[in-house]
Amino acid sequence: MSTARKHAAILLSSLLLALAVPASHAFAAPPSSKVAASSKATAKKATTKKAKKATTKKAATKKASTKKAKKVTTKKAKKVTAKKVTAKKVTVKKVAPKPPAKSAAVQSVTRKSRLAAVFSAKSMNYYPSNAGWSAMWTNFDAARVDADLAKAAELGADNVRVIIFPQSFGFPQPKAVYADRLRKFVSMADSHDMTVKFTLFDWWAGYQDAAGSAAWAKAVLAPYANDPRVLSVELKNEFDATDTAAVAWVRKLIPAVRTAVPNMPLTLSVDGGAGAAGLARIKGSLTSAPLDFYDYHFYGSSERAHAEIRRAQAAVSPSPLVIGETGLSTAGNSEGGQAAYLARVFEAARTAGVKSVAPWTLYDFGQGAIPSNSQVSRIPAQYKFGLYRADGTAKPAAAVVRAAWAGKKLDNKVLDLGFESTEPASPWRPYLSEVGTAVRAKGEGRTGSFSARFAQTGRNGTNMPSIRVSPIAPVTAGGKWHAEAWARGVDVTGTNEIALSWFDINDRWLGQTSSKQVAKGTSGWTKLTVDAVAPAGATSVQLHLKSGDNRGTVWFDDVSIS
Repeated sequence: MSTARKHAAILLSSLLLALAVPASHAFAAPPSSKVAASSKATAKKATTKKAKKATTKKAATKKASTKKAKKVTTKKAKKVTAKKVTAKKVTVKKVAPKPPAKSAAVQSVTRKSRLAAVFSAKSMNYYPSNAGWSAMWTNFDAARVDADLAKAAELGADNVRVIIFPQSFGFPQPKAVYADRLRKFVSMADSHDMTVKFTLFDWWAGYQDAAGSAAWAKAVLAPYANDPRVLSVELKNEFDATDTAAVAWVRKLIPAVRTAVPNMPLTLSVDGGAGAAGLARIKGSLTSAPLDFYDYHFYGSSERAHAEIRRAQAAVSPSPLVIGETGLSTAGNSEGGQAAYLARVFEAARTAGVKSVAPWTLYDFGQGAIPSNSQVSRIPAQYKFGLYRADGTAKPAAAVVRAAWAGKKLDNKVLDLGFESTEPASPWRPYLSEVGTAVRAKGEGRTGSFSARFAQTGRNGTNMPSIRVSPIAPVTAGGKWHAEAWARGVDVTGTNEIALSWFDINDRWLGQTSSKQVAKGTSGWTKLTVDAVAPAGATSVQLHLKSGDNRGTVWFDDVSIS
């Protein structure tokens, strides 16, 4: 992950806050609705990423063999008769030695073949949990890196993205020790059947030295010019096309790198805040030196991911697009919310025809893992984007990514629709919890052990407290939707119902469709249903379980949305 755009702090459009249920079993709100996205964007400004490339493999050996003839002479002791044995004539064939087999590093590779691999790559963004960003190289631990790459491969990754920092590697001439660490990294990835993507010039603002930048890039990339283990090069992490110095610099860098490694696909990425508009600015700035594809770092609302991806595709059309980073921090969001977030993004990308989606990142980071001289180290959210915790244990999001990479269609199973998930694994989020809080009620489920229970709720004007969740499938205008939940009540008053609320791509509320209400007084389990058509402009929907002005108690369970 990286820093946000250079001259302005970027606030990302409202990021879904995941439901974190405290020990009291309350469906409590996280501290801030935008902490993960905005902190990711802020961090990306202060830092820029780079990648790496690696070297060679093996050589083959020759064998030659020769035959010898034997002569046999037989004597008999007593008789004077001797047998004459004639040696057979042996014709020795001359065999031309086989040429050495080509290693993977020198096999024929073209830009077209690399691009084909880029567009289907199951890519993982990676730093070790104890050494993020430039510390990965300055404190390079080959054994740890190898074990981590094995874990990524076991999850289903066939590609890993790494960032190469000029400040660490030596500029403008890379130091031999760092070039060797990069070579080892590529070889280790290859041993786990993974290719590598390089990102260059993170944490970089030396735009006045285009010649030095080109010389450094050429030196780093030269060993991998025709190495199929390296798929592509992102010249600058999260490029800001509003920075005229950066644009002038990259216009000189692209042709220089093209000359040095003509078969290497080149790209640039944008941060989550710049989005489709940022991609369009990059494309418009580089008509004289076009890129091979564009890299979208998506950290917006996963509910609207499909619409946002479509907008990004339109911005760079007909050039192709990959999602080079996406994720949600579990600092301030639940682990269940993170899992649902990634499920929505993978499913939105699949529907939009984008086959390569790269989670940020493999691991959470331990304290001290991010270099203290970077702004990133001071943002709590940056430590908690991992699919695995810093101790190596899996979060629920790891299972989502595994399923997506295995080609399975992702569905609503991650949404905890029966309220049976362990507390941190639930993606339900509260709305207006200050006037009414839902709790997870043990032993009070319609089926299973748990239900969601509201009691003694109020309201805020026309709005009522609720808990809410969004489906995994993308929303498009005109689509038909059905939702249902079972509810029961004791001494119920006020308004208690379920509702579908619709939003456009800018998070503007478009309206809602509600069910019948839970009966006043005391009632047994009753099914509440909603059927609706997504209105014009709708790009997302939320299912709300509501209870307002209720002096009694109401329970909800066994929810579905399709």
